[in-house]
Amino acid sequence: MFKKILIANRGEIAVRILRACRELGIQSAVVFSEVDRKSLHVRLADEAYAIGPAPSRESYLRIDKLMDVARRAECDAVHPGYGFLAENAALPLACSEAGLTFIGPSAESMEALGAKTAGRQLARRSDVPTVPGTNDPIEKIEEAHAMAQSMGYPVLLKAVAGGGGKGMRLVEKDGDFAAAFRDAGSEAANAFGDGRLYLEKYLEKPRHVEVQILADAHGRVVSLGERECSVQRRHQKVVEEAPSPIVTPDLRKKMGEAAVRLARAGRYVNAGTVEFLVDAHSNFYFLEVNTRLQVEHPVTEQVTGLDLVKLQIAIAAGHRLPFAWETLTPRGHAMEVRLYAEDPDNNFFPSPGKILSRTVPSGPGIRLDEGIYEGWTVPNDYDPLLGKLIAWGNSREEAIARLRRALEEYTVTGIKTNVALFRRILSEPDFLRSEIHTTWLDELLRRPRVSGNETSAEVDAAAVAAAMWHARQGSATTNIDAGGETSRWKSVGRREQVDRQP
Repeated sequence: MFKKILIANRGEIAVRILRACRELGIQSAVVFSEVDRKSLHVRLADEAYAIGPAPSRESYLRIDKLMDVARRAECDAVHPGYGFLAENAALPLACSEAGLTFIGPSAESMEALGAKTAGRQLARRSDVPTVPGTNDPIEKIEEAHAMAQSMGYPVLLKAVAGGGGKGMRLVEKDGDFAAAFRDAGSEAANAFGDGRLYLEKYLEKPRHVEVQILADAHGRVVSLGERECSVQRRHQKVVEEAPSPIVTPDLRKKMGEAAVRLARAGRYVNAGTVEFLVDAHSNFYFLEVNTRLQVEHPVTEQVTGLDLVKLQIAIAAGHRLPFAWETLTPRGHAMEVRLYAEDPDNNFFPSPGKILSRTVPSGPGIRLDEGIYEGWTVPNDYDPLLGKLIAWGNSREEAIARLRRALEEYTVTGIKTNVALFRRILSEPDFLRSEIHTTWLDELLRRPRVSGNETSAEVDAAAVAAAMWHARQGSATTNIDAGGETSRWKSVGRREQVDRQP
């Protein structure tokens, strides 16, 4: 196992990784910009190194500075987290040249799968269904415009190196195309250093379902099941859950096999996510591969009992995965909301500032992953994610009830947060029935507010009924697709994840 890992990130994910390192007995070194000097990840790490001014292009995106810190700190591995350089093939290449282990896929796999157009090409060669669109980047606006006209509106312009909705524009009519192309390219260049775009046919009201995969260097590739990520605001996920309420055992098997097939074709190693769109007829289409740890990885951890960050580290150290995907089935239901420093009543405008006080929730089934503390000042230079609140329950109804309770307990003063938005979402009848799609939240936010008292009571009653049903069954587990067999969660999910032998 490694002696010291450089965490090339900040905030919540840096805290998440260093805590895993500490449990494994591995030292951690973190980096920080000028405005992050007092951040929680700096306080908790074994070592911390300054790398420059607040702008990410002068700090967190500087590979040369990261390599210099890794050398000075005598690290033997680098974990990129998510965002920033996590999907930039230049980072694993630099690590290789410096004699460091990159905790993630190889540069070759990242380029083969992480670049959106390359991933689409590989998916088609691997017999994985894809959304109709272009296979190569389109750099000339005239060419892109002509393709959009031949494909028929609506279409999506998407960044080749993109993620998180950055560099993405929905174009519904011909007259809007030129402006959308320029705006998407400019946003992509600023966010990823790559302004190239590709074109994709827009599916009406699909669901966003993704499959978590793990692959070791010994040829084993496993699917850990799916996550539902359809509740999105402007293509940015805000609520995630596992398993998906619409995925049947048969569909789970087909999507898992497609994800594994694609990972094998790309010679993928470490953790990754294969994202799909699912239509009303349960047809699924490849969307993209995220060649990194996802923001929403905790919901998969909650229903499998696995620690994905520890497994990432173990795989990078050369260990074999200690299980096969056939042994894994979801246990219960988990749901996550992304807590942001933003004001939903003011068009979600960022709300930086000093945190004057905070109260955090606890109790059965509640987990809070965050990178903040009372007295810390939230900067205005980065994504305003404060943390993630996760609830687990024996059923979806119980998970929702616990999450609603936890949101009532969670308070932060001094800044605005989006907690009220989640209280509204969790009381909506459509959400409770899981009748959602990727534009559902955008449509909801355009509608006037209505009283949620009746729907709140509906949730409470459903949660009570679910808890009583599970008590009558004499079991605290839900094995969705085991066909009546005993769940393997206890024997697999709670197994020690990392072989500690030298």
